[in-house]
Amino acid sequence: MANLYVGIMSGTSLDGIDVALVELSAPQQAKLIDACCIPFPEPVYADLLALCSPGADEIRRAGMAGQNWARLAAAGVQQLLERNALLPTDIMAIGSHGQTIRHHPELGFSSQIGAPALLAELTSISVIADFRSRDLAAGGEGAPLVPAFHEWLLRSPDEARTLVNIGGFANLTILDPEQPVVGFDSGPGNVLMDYWIQLHGSKPYDAGGNWARSGEVSAELLDLMQSDPYFRRQGPKSTGREYFHPAWLRHKLDNLTAVLPPQDIQATLLELTAQTISQAVARSAATTKSVFICGGGARNQFLLERLESLLDPLPLATTTQLGVDPDWMEAIAFAWLAWRCLERQPGNQPEVTGACGARILGAHYPA
Repeated sequence: MANLYVGIMSGTSLDGIDVALVELSAPQQAKLIDACCIPFPEPVYADLLALCSPGADEIRRAGMAGQNWARLAAAGVQQLLERNALLPTDIMAIGSHGQTIRHHPELGFSSQIGAPALLAELTSISVIADFRSRDLAAGGEGAPLVPAFHEWLLRSPDEARTLVNIGGFANLTILDPEQPVVGFDSGPGNVLMDYWIQLHGSKPYDAGGNWARSGEVSAELLDLMQSDPYFRRQGPKSTGREYFHPAWLRHKLDNLTAVLPPQDIQATLLELTAQTISQAVARSAATTKSVFICGGGARNQFLLERLESLLDPLPLATTTQLGVDPDWMEAIAFAWLAWRCLERQPGNQPEVTGACGARILGAHYPA
């Protein structure tokens, strides 16, 4: 088994670290060999969430949290090595996204922690990390990066298709055989829904969208949220917890004329995600013939039902239909980005990020 890479991704949902063992080969083959998810222990989750907002002693806290993140990621790598009877020397490199704690492309930076030098030390495998900085330096948003992988692996020569990754935030990849790839963040995915159920239900997320299903959509709240100028912006654009956060939601709730039951707010937050995705498809993917979902949102049955209704007559499916497990798409993508870096090939798509050109992404920490 040659050309083995490990991709590591933990996103804005903060639900854990996805670790994927991938075999990559030219011209366009990415085979998932094995994968695992390492959940965040509650103290690590709390530390990472707190770092997404300004606070005291941030530099020390970020340093410690990054080391804890690397130790968890290394445990995931070791798990995959043992399960597949592999040695560290069998792996070409680890592509580690790290954990985003701030994303400010308007200021020219995006910060991911994850102690890549420590990760290389703990695993005895070369680590490629810091994938966003070079794109930002070239005038780009530094995000989303996965559309470049989507184009490499999943572009059809015959059919225009749109991929929607629904994690903490939702991002679209529009693949038209007659046009350059288009990609951008459409807005919140699971992040506000997760926050609301954690606040009211003591659960990490709304399994299957069942709580949202029990409520009724508030047209007034939905209108208030959709009036945000972000949704009217054209790409390239990206967003994160710095923009769509609890205070953003509280401000909308403070402007309501009536007090809503919590389940109605959950239903409306799900509708916001569904509406902003479907509107982005209608506005930017007029030629698309099918829509494929990946990310944690692919497990939210009620969200998929709302998307299917809103996107009708476009067929909706998960990326399983394209041969890629929706749970591991992003981790596989970061294995690919590590491969691209070692091959000295660009990893960004300027049409997506807004960078002034294609760039080789990533910083190399040799084993």
